[in-house]
Amino acid sequence: MPGVKVMMAQQVSSSPFLKPFYLKTPLSVSSPLRQRRHTLPASEFRNLTPQDAISVFEIEREAFISVSGECPLTLDEVLSFLGQCPELSLGWFEGGQLVAFIIGSGWDKDRLAQEALTLHVPDSPTVHIHVLSVHRHCRQQGKGSILLWRYLQYLRCLPGLRRALLICEEFLVPFYEKSGFKEKGPSAISVGALCFREMEYMLGGLAYARRNSGC
Repeated sequence: MPGVKVMMAQQVSSSPFLKPFYLKTPLSVSSPLRQRRHTLPASEFRNLTPQDAISVFEIEREAFISVSGECPLTLDEVLSFLGQCPELSLGWFEGGQLVAFIIGSGWDKDRLAQEALTLHVPDSPTVHIHVLSVHRHCRQQGKGSILLWRYLQYLRCLPGLRRALLICEEFLVPFYEKSGFKEKGPSAISVGALCFREMEYMLGGLAYARRNSGC
């Protein structure tokens, strides 16, 4: 099912990951927790590549098929977006294994339209977040909220980006509002009988990012 979903049980966590940490491209940054490898698994946040597509799709399929019968992105679409705009993706790896991810693409209109589900518009000021998904063994740990926070801070450092858009079912609106998204109203996108709400997050502009994150 197109759109963005996460399990409602993913709450904002007090995890040590949730602290100011701004990422730059090219993205391949290890967590400070890597130094504590005797007590915690090594963690890494980086852009995804087409080589990660199978792992991405396996996590996505398990998370969505049992709930809605469809995935937001097919394997071909995952490969396409990771080939065209890997800089708009972010994966969380623990011990070398993918545990959570976000995939986005470029969009150049005020509101999302049906074609936004499969289209990447290069050099556009808006990121369309297609999917946020967490491995089944890592849910109910706040990882969805943490990854989304890191992703939004990372987007602030990318030149020319001004905002992020996504669609979600109504019951997920509070989850995204907690992360700073504002509801724009009903989405023009529908899939079968499913309807969505459109959410927007303003990134604050490149000048803000440079002032506050050292980009």
